[in-house]
Amino acid sequence: MNDDTLRDVLTNTKRIALVGASDRPQRPSYGVMKFLLEQGYEVIPVSPKLAGQQLLGQTVYASLQSIPGKIDMVDVFRNPEAAWDVAQEAIAVGAKVLWLQIGVINEQAAVLAGDAGLTVVMDRCPKIEIPRLGISPIGQ
Repeated sequence: MNDDTLRDVLTNTKRIALVGASDRPQRPSYGVMKFLLEQGYEVIPVSPKLAGQQLLGQTVYASLQSIPGKIDMVDVFRNPEAAWDVAQEAIAVGAKVLWLQIGVINEQAAVLAGDAGLTVVMDRCPKIEIPRLGISPIGQ
C-alpha cells in the first residue's frame, strides 16, 4: 500500500464503522476512535456487547447491517480469524474501504474484499498514518 493510496483513502473517507469498539479507555480501539472523532470523521462504533449504548457520544450498533446510511470505511479491531466475516459484511453494506488494524492480518479476507472492489488496507492504523502523512483534520 503506497502513501498516495493511503492519503486518498484517509482524505475521501468521512464515515467510519469501527468494528470491535471497546468502552475501555486503555484499549487501542477506544484511543483510535477518540482520535478519529477529533480529526472530524464520523465514527460509528460496532460491538454486539455494547449495542444501544453511547461510546464517546456515539450510538453503538450491533452489526454493520444495523447502521443506517452508507459507510465509507470499515475499521477492524478484531482477531484475524474474524476479519473474513467482517469483510463479507463490509461488502454486503457497500463499504468502499476495509481497513484491518495492526496485527489483523488475513490475506483471504483482503482478497475477498479486494475482488469485490473495496480498497484494502492491512496491518496499519489510521491514528499513525494520518499524522505521518500530514493529513489535516476534516473541515480545516
